[in-house]
Amino acid sequence: MDKWIALVRTKLRELKLTQEKLAERVGASQGGVGHWLNKRRQPDLETMNKVLHALGLGHLEVALVVRERKASNDDLNPEENTYVITSAFRYPVRDWEKVGEINEATPDGYPAATAFEMSDHYAKGDAFWLQVTGDAMTAPMGLSIPQGMLILVDPDIEVEPGKMVVVRTPGAESAMFRQLIEDSGQRYLKPLNPTYPKVLFDEGCRVLGVVVQATTKF
Repeated sequence: MDKWIALVRTKLRELKLTQEKLAERVGASQGGVGHWLNKRRQPDLETMNKVLHALGLGHLEVALVVRERKASNDDLNPEENTYVITSAFRYPVRDWEKVGEINEATPDGYPAATAFEMSDHYAKGDAFWLQVTGDAMTAPMGLSIPQGMLILVDPDIEVEPGKMVVVRTPGAESAMFRQLIEDSGQRYLKPLNPTYPKVLFDEGCRVLGVVVQATTKF
């Protein structure tokens, strides 16, 4: 709820919209909107998503996540599990071969997704998930992102050396997941697995987004 409120407040400032105007867009009262933004009342999921759509954030969706939490020593009944309900944003899982392609047949201009995964990361643009394939980003020590992990890619994050990026290189059949580095004034796409060579990052490379999260799905 806190993330949703912060997001709505930020977007209202960006768009220079009043709570009254937002209320008109979602068919609510100004007082109701005020109660939501001041945590005096909690809107239902349908209303929360209607507000996001009214603010031009239709690519985001608030969903419920149920998490099992182990009982602490202070609980009266430590044998019982408790459940925490929180809000998260839902993003599509894309295909490596098609990511970055434009499809005029779909409303958002991107190939239709058949699967979605949730994250607490708020993306201003069309973020998406990819499932890591191969072992180019599997490191023998330190940071390692092995095959099977899901990575969340945000196209609106500033690209700079040190960031993990998803890139399309000239002539490649699919996108590439690497770390962007700079050496002697030249930029390269570096794998975390030292058995793979680094690739020159030149003007022909197109960055599709910066990786902001990696998670394992069981």
